[in-house]
Amino acid sequence: MRTLIALLLTALVAGTASAEEKPNILFILIDDMGWMDLGCQGNDKLHTPHIDAFAAQGMRFTDAYAAAPVCSPTRAAIMTGQSPARLHLTNHLPHQDRFTPEDSKLLPAEMRDHLPLEHVTLAERLRGDAGYATAFIGKWHLYKEGDDQFNPLHQGFDINIGGCSFGGPPTFFDPYRIDFLPDREEGEYLPDRLADETIAFMKKQNAAGKPFFVALWNYTVHWPMEAPAELVAKYKDRPVEGYNDHRYAAMIEAMDLAMGRVFASLDEMGIAGETVVVFTSDNGPYGGVGDARPLRADKGHLYEGGIRVPLIVRWPGKVKAGTTDATPVYSTDFNPTLLEVAGLEPAPGVPLDGESLLPLLTGKGGLGRKAIFWHFPNFAFHKDNRLGSAVREGDFKLIEFFDDGSVELYNLREDVGEKKDLSGEKPELAARLKRDLHAWRKDTGAAMPREK
Repeated sequence: MRTLIALLLTALVAGTASAEEKPNILFILIDDMGWMDLGCQGNDKLHTPHIDAFAAQGMRFTDAYAAAPVCSPTRAAIMTGQSPARLHLTNHLPHQDRFTPEDSKLLPAEMRDHLPLEHVTLAERLRGDAGYATAFIGKWHLYKEGDDQFNPLHQGFDINIGGCSFGGPPTFFDPYRIDFLPDREEGEYLPDRLADETIAFMKKQNAAGKPFFVALWNYTVHWPMEAPAELVAKYKDRPVEGYNDHRYAAMIEAMDLAMGRVFASLDEMGIAGETVVVFTSDNGPYGGVGDARPLRADKGHLYEGGIRVPLIVRWPGKVKAGTTDATPVYSTDFNPTLLEVAGLEPAPGVPLDGESLLPLLTGKGGLGRKAIFWHFPNFAFHKDNRLGSAVREGDFKLIEFFDDGSVELYNLREDVGEKKDLSGEKPELAARLKRDLHAWRKDTGAAMPREK
C-alpha cells in the first residue's frame, strides 16, 4: 500500500511539474507587412530597432510563407492547421465575387464565408486540453458582417478585444468604431491600445500563475494609412525610397514601438524565458503603399511578394539566439507547432496540412514533407488578376494559372525575384510538379474556378 501511495504521489508531483513547465505563448500577427519591412530582414530604410533586437534573441526564418496571399485564409489556416484549400476558405471575406473582372473567362471558386464552429481551433485545444488562459486581441476577420456567433469567444478564447468581421479598421485612432473594442481615450493609437490590452492580460495571468495564450493579431499595417502625427511628419520630410506612401513607413515604426513595449513587459515580469513568442505577417504588403522588392509582386499574388513573409520565433533556452533557417515553412505549421509546445498531440482523425517546426527550432532535425502548396482560385483587388495554384519543392517553385493552363517555374535560390521562367528549360520538372500540385488539390478537395 505504501508503495502504491508513493507511486501516486510521484505521479501527482510529476503532473504538477509538467503543468508548471507549460510555456506561455504570445502569437503576434501583423496585417499586410511585407518580407522586406524590417531592418533585420535587410531593409536599412525603415526604423524597427525593437523587432530587430527581438530577432537577435531568436530564430529568423528566411523562407517563411503565409498560407495564402490574402488575410482570411491565412488566419483560418493558423487556427486549424489545415490549408485554405481544404477549408474552402480561399479569399478574404466577405464576398467571393466582389473583385471579378467583367472580361474574365472564369468565375471564382465557391467558398465559405466564415470559419465553421465545428473546427476545433488552436485556442480551444490550448484552453480545454492544456489549461491555458486565452485572449484574442486585434483583427479576426473570419466571418462576414452580422455573423458574430463566429467571433473569437466562440472559437476558444476567454476574452475578445476587437476581433470581429472587419478586415481593416474604420480608423486607427479612438473612437475606433470597432466591434468588441470599447472606446477608451480619444485620439489614442490602435496599436498602442492593443499593446496595453495584451500587457494587462499577461500580467493578470502571470499573477495568477496560469499559462497564457495571447493572439495579438494587429490591424496595422493595413489600410487606412494612419500613424501618430510626429512619425507622419518625420517620413514626410524624409520619404523612404521605394515606398509609395510615407505614412506606411510611419506605421511600421509606430508598430515597432508598440511591439517594443510588449517585449519589455515580458522582461519586467521576468517571464521572457518562459514565453514562446511568434512574430509574423498574414501576407505580403499592399502594393499601393508597400515595397516588396527584391520580391516580385505583392499582396493578392502567388508570386513571392504576395506570400513570403517575415517569421521570427523566440524561446530562450530552447531556440538558439541569433540563428536563421532557410527551410520553407508556412503559417499552417503554427497549429501543430504550438500544440507540441504545450505538450499536446494533433487531434486524431482530423486532417492536418501543417507540420511542427520544433525540430527546426530546437536544432534537433528537419521536416518530413517534400513540398508546400498554395491555392488561390479567387480574385483579389488588383487589376492583373490571375487565378492559380502553386507548389514549392526545395529551391523550385511552380505556379499554374487557371485562365489558360500555363505554368511558370522558378529557381528561388538563384532567382528570388522570379524573373526567369524555367518551365521551357526544365519541362520534366515542371510536368512533375504540376502533377504533384493536381494530386494535392484532389487530396484537399480544393474548389476550382467556375466557367462563366
